Amino acid sequence: MRGAMNRVLILDFGSQYTQLIGRRVRDLGAFSEILPGETALGAATLEGVRGILLSGSPFSVYDEDAPRPDPGIWDLDLPILGLCYGAQRMTEDLGGKVRRLPEREYGRKAVDLAAGDDPLLAGLPASISTWMSHGDSIAEAAPGFSVLGRSEGGIPAVLRREGRRQWGIQFHPEVSHCEGGRELLSNFIVGICGMEREWSMEGYRSQIEAELRNRVGDSEVLLLISGGVDSTVAGALLLSALPHERVHLLYIDTGLMRKDESVEVMQSLRSLGATHLGMADAGQEFLSALAGKSDPEEKRRIIGDLFIRVQEREVQRLGIPGAFLVQGTLYTDLIESGKGVGKKAQVIKSHHNVRSPLVEAKRAAGRVLEPLDRLYKDEVRALGRLLGVSPAILSRHPFPGPGLGVRILGEVTREACDLLRDADAVYLEELRARGLYDRIWQAFAVLLPLRSVGVAGDERRYGRVLALRAVVSEDGMTAEPFAFDMKDLLGISAAITNKVPGIGRVAYDISSKPPATIEWE
Repeated sequence: MRGAMNRVLILDFGSQYTQLIGRRVRDLGAFSEILPGETALGAATLEGVRGILLSGSPFSVYDEDAPRPDPGIWDLDLPILGLCYGAQRMTEDLGGKVRRLPEREYGRKAVDLAAGDDPLLAGLPASISTWMSHGDSIAEAAPGFSVLGRSEGGIPAVLRREGRRQWGIQFHPEVSHCEGGRELLSNFIVGICGMEREWSMEGYRSQIEAELRNRVGDSEVLLLISGGVDSTVAGALLLSALPHERVHLLYIDTGLMRKDESVEVMQSLRSLGATHLGMADAGQEFLSALAGKSDPEEKRRIIGDLFIRVQEREVQRLGIPGAFLVQGTLYTDLIESGKGVGKKAQVIKSHHNVRSPLVEAKRAAGRVLEPLDRLYKDEVRALGRLLGVSPAILSRHPFPGPGLGVRILGEVTREACDLLRDADAVYLEELRARGLYDRIWQAFAVLLPLRSVGVAGDERRYGRVLALRAVVSEDGMTAEPFAFDMKDLLGISAAITNKVPGIGRVAYDISSKPPATIEWE
């Protein structure tokens, strides 16, 4: 892409939101390129660049190993917008002061904007409810900077370098919960950088299908398919891009699936028209491998490695030893697994399809294809619609690759799987019956490693504790708990405890993402 078209450059300092910045740029129809924050900004790198965005970071600017941009960046005649750490980096590098806050600014925070006609803030109200996530603050603006907005307590939240097209903001406009965030980014990308709408999902489909044909050549491909949205769309994409006789779809029943899921999955996969479609029953293998294991990262590693071992066995059985392994990996999987562009990203939780040692080995050998790894969940659904995937499949709530293995806290046993399967099925049935399923981005039940005393009839009962999770989100990077009517929540709880005797108590998780993740493990 470099040199071929105008684009915005995003410098990544390890933020969990860097790819979300790129996504927002895409929403505006503009091209973006994400590079490590410390990339040297020579003429070749900057060719065609119309503006630069600096990401956030888990580091403080005064840390010894804190990432730093090319020092020549501040002399460039290009629009620059620093977000959170990017604003602090700009302040520190140009002579201002950054210090640790007594109390972290986190979550929703009001920012009062100064009156005036600054192009970055055009059209925004005098006060906006922003989304913040930082422990440091700008104590003193750098010489030559004016403060255009302040958060509670008068802390600088929007700054501009006078006479230059350089801004810093102490909040995250890329997060959907940030009021005016999209307008601010549009002001910068479209108004200040002058970018035009050139990106579309149709164009992306053509691009990725051409890349697949070029990479695969005459080889065969094997997709480990779960029947969820991501793997189903990946399968449809392969069948659109490649000859059907070279595409193998393999469903592995891990014993960790939801109730009746294996039957539903095979039915939906047949609708894709694949020539080669198979199923491997490996439930007992997975349960045996997980016996006695309770650490979530260890469970994910075990599941990921066993997926690959089963896949390798099936490859030999099918007689396709040179096949590429295809996965429905998304941007969010890579980011949470610490696989950002640079070397400063941190691991939030390991996704089995990203950090499994056996997957890593195959990836290093160039034998893994991940055609959805630049997309978010809602974009995957949009691509699925273009490919003709059934709306019933596209509307399904996300289901993690490790399945119930990461929804059973503690040891995974057949008894626990059966109990959670029944409880989760009742939960989802109740949501559909109450007309709530399609209003929720993701809903599921989590079986806790706890028992609680209760009463059934006139008898004492010591049952398991179940947590319910339901969130609303656009892309999975941020999420808010669904605001149930208490009448619905009480009815759902009663249905579960009445129909699933092993469950004695039900709780509802009201945590947002961040600080929590959507899944519990």
